[in-house]
Amino acid sequence: MTIHEIRKIAKNYGVKTSRQSKINIIREIQRQEGNFDCFATASGGVCDQDKCKWRDDCLQSQKKSAAH
Repeated sequence: MTIHEIRKIAKNYGVKTSRQSKINIIREIQRQEGNFDCFATASGGVCDQDKCKWRDDCLQSQKKSAAH
């Protein structure tokens, strides 16, 4: 999902996105949705949230952050 698409979703939830990272924006959206704010925290690439709309981006972001 592009940052533009994420910002559009965030706007619908009233989430401010200026100067926020993609990870922080998505975590705030997750909180607004009433979900765990767990984006990019999957340990070892394991995530049990199969229906999460952020899952694919989450696992990719987690791999990138683990490589650093």
